Amino acid sequence: MNAYLVLKALHILSSVLMVGTGFGTAFYLFFTNRTGNVASIATVSRLVVRADLWFTTPAVIFQPLSGLWLAHSVGWSWTTPWIQLSIALYILAGVCWLPVVWLQARMARMAATAHADGAKTLPLRYWRFALWWERLGYPAFIAMVVVYFLMVLKPAL
Repeated sequence: MNAYLVLKALHILSSVLMVGTGFGTAFYLFFTNRTGNVASIATVSRLVVRADLWFTTPAVIFQPLSGLWLAHSVGWSWTTPWIQLSIALYILAGVCWLPVVWLQARMARMAATAHADGAKTLPLRYWRFALWWERLGYPAFIAMVVVYFLMVLKPAL
């Protein structure tokens, strides 16, 4: 077993964890929001924040470090077009993801407060945040799907 193959396996697994956790938590919060059930939204939003902290964030940090090390170790220049496009899309996803993390933490806090207060509805601010949370999620997810294809296909651009 060599270091390259171990790191490649960890890179692939962390990418699956990052995108899979992101998609899964977004799926659950998106559909839980549609129920309007304050208790459910409070629980799911709290778990979404936790999943991002425990799973997504470490993978977000590991991905570029491992990816650039892998590219360097096999002799690909970081100026290779598919690598540059992957980096640009990763940055785009990150630019969308950072506000999403902030938004969902605030949403979770608002939902927890509303639930603790026995409210039957969430404040209008929650729904504004949820709209931006959703709008920022689409380009981030699409960017990461394209990065997957670039990593696997390594096209000559």
